[in-house]
Amino acid sequence: MEFFRIRKDIPFMRHALLLNAISTVTFIAAVFFLVTRGLNLSVEFTGGTVMEVAYEQPADLAAVRQVVESLGYAEVPVQNFGSSRDVLLRLPVREGSTSGEQSQTLLSALKAQNPSVELRRTEFVGPQVGRELVENGLKALAMVIVGIMIYLAFRFEWKYAVAAIIANLHDVVIILGFFAFFQWEFSLAVLAAVLAVLGYSVNESVVIFDRIRESFRRHRKKTTVQIIDNAITATISRTIITHGSTQIMVLSMLLFGGPTLHYFALALTIGILFGIYSSVFVAAAIAMWLGIKREDLIKSGPKQEGDPDDPNAGAVV
Repeated sequence: MEFFRIRKDIPFMRHALLLNAISTVTFIAAVFFLVTRGLNLSVEFTGGTVMEVAYEQPADLAAVRQVVESLGYAEVPVQNFGSSRDVLLRLPVREGSTSGEQSQTLLSALKAQNPSVELRRTEFVGPQVGRELVENGLKALAMVIVGIMIYLAFRFEWKYAVAAIIANLHDVVIILGFFAFFQWEFSLAVLAAVLAVLGYSVNESVVIFDRIRESFRRHRKKTTVQIIDNAITATISRTIITHGSTQIMVLSMLLFGGPTLHYFALALTIGILFGIYSSVFVAAAIAMWLGIKREDLIKSGPKQEGDPDDPNAGAVV
């Protein structure tokens, strides 16, 4: 399915050096902010108190957040849990107060606003659990990266695997750099969004690489740069359809999903935008600089009579 078809190839690779220089500066800036500022980890990672309260009527989450903020807690997750009457809150560790004191203080403030509120449960998430989540999250990220490299190495060739991994790490580090610079809360939902972006970005790279392989077979007289420009131009319509429809869904979560989905949707929005950019200008450009050629993508084997790849096909003997 195509909305339109571009007849003349767009010279994307003509600007590859400049755009990759900009990418390098952005990547270094993201790493700098990650090192100097660090991530604003949520309760799941740092430990804290988890409270579940229930109301007789559907809870007003905005009013609950006002009560929480009045006690000096900034950006505490407040969300429905199970039904519109049940509310789940996650309080970070506060020096000088125990978990029981924190929960009792908040419960008293909530009762002052609405006497019908009841405490269903309260749990303390220790720092040890947070460390385990961090370690498991990093292991999951590493496993995804290794799996992508193995898949691309088998599907295409090692040069494409290296190019795609660099492009994907470029997306991940820039997402984390945004969260470090603005000190947005980094939760398990955001980690899930980062892993989703990895898969989403590599899918776009695979589509472009597959079209490059097809273009090498069809256009035997074109140079590598011309082949890459042809492949990217041929996938523009598909990119607009797939990424456009996905971005509409993600933006709806960002605008109307409330605080619960805000940072999850924000991470996906940044990842999708940079994923398109990196697949075109980072992955394809790096593959070009690594010296891809027609022989890298077309496996040698016995030629059949009439094979379009055989230079002697159709010759009269």
